[in-house]
Amino acid sequence: MSHKPVEYTEYLQLDKILQAQDLESDKQDAHAHDEMLFIIIHQAYELWFKQIHFEVDSALKVMGKPEVNDNSPELQTVVHRLGRVVTILKVLVHQIDILETMTPLDFYDFRDFLRPASGFQSWQFKMLEAKLGLKFDNRYGKEYYTSMLKPQYVDYVKQVENQPSLLEMLDAWLARMPFFEDASMWTDFKATNAEGPHHPFWNAYLNTYTDTLVEGEKHNRAVFEAIFLGTEKSDHTTLSTAAMRNALFISLYRGYPLLQLPFQMMQHLLDIDEQMATWRFRHINMVHRMIGSRVGTGGSSGKEYLQGALNKHYIFKDFALLSSFLMQRNHLPKLSTALHNKLGFV
Repeated sequence: MSHKPVEYTEYLQLDKILQAQDLESDKQDAHAHDEMLFIIIHQAYELWFKQIHFEVDSALKVMGKPEVNDNSPELQTVVHRLGRVVTILKVLVHQIDILETMTPLDFYDFRDFLRPASGFQSWQFKMLEAKLGLKFDNRYGKEYYTSMLKPQYVDYVKQVENQPSLLEMLDAWLARMPFFEDASMWTDFKATNAEGPHHPFWNAYLNTYTDTLVEGEKHNRAVFEAIFLGTEKSDHTTLSTAAMRNALFISLYRGYPLLQLPFQMMQHLLDIDEQMATWRFRHINMVHRMIGSRVGTGGSSGKEYLQGALNKHYIFKDFALLSSFLMQRNHLPKLSTALHNKLGFV
């Protein structure tokens, strides 16, 4: 089969890309040198957002299947691509270093020409938050977060919000792990402190964990039971009780081969939260440096809005919460032979 030769410029459609910087200041006969940098930085952001969507969509396709094999190439691919998302987000954070080579006075040379355009109008970013699992009711400033978008972009965001998010798929995936429903996995489990109303493993873990608590932490026992052992989802978490219980088990015994990929996935999701929060934090400081207490070009409260979003928009915070309920590895209950063999591929 003949293949038409590919040429670099045509393949990348550079004619379109390199002509896509139309300075507003030039239209006003007031050329502002740094407006070119401002445009290119934000175009790069949107291109990277497109790539992140591409990676997250592939993860959603796998995690949305009725069954996901925990020891499959598909799951390895999901973990790899979520790791790529983390790396891209790190690049987005570091792009602020380039933007900060522009001084406040450089920015004021063209800022007023941009009204009412605003980063708040990035529908790709809002869609990304929704795909990951940020619900409308948990948004900061939810009463106007789509108010500046064109109707077609509002529709895009709403469509995503009505579909299962990555967080919801993870909840279902974690909840169905069968470690504690299969009695044959625990026939020779032995622990001296396994008495109590729960599964013997969790009785033993809870009693040992309680012994590690210092004064001022004693209330953690009741919180532990509410989050991991209750009959209904705790008010402390977004994930279900079963999902939280299995997530903690994965964190505790991540050294086993079968639990490595699930643990890496949870770590990547924490990294995504951290990088998005770092990006917001850097953005807050940049806005404070550039415009002080003035409102954003789109009419938002500027720094104050960004601070509110930073505080509220953690999507995978349940995985960070697990750290409150860990203890020394040499205190962990010894698993039964059957479960030990299963987790180790014996």
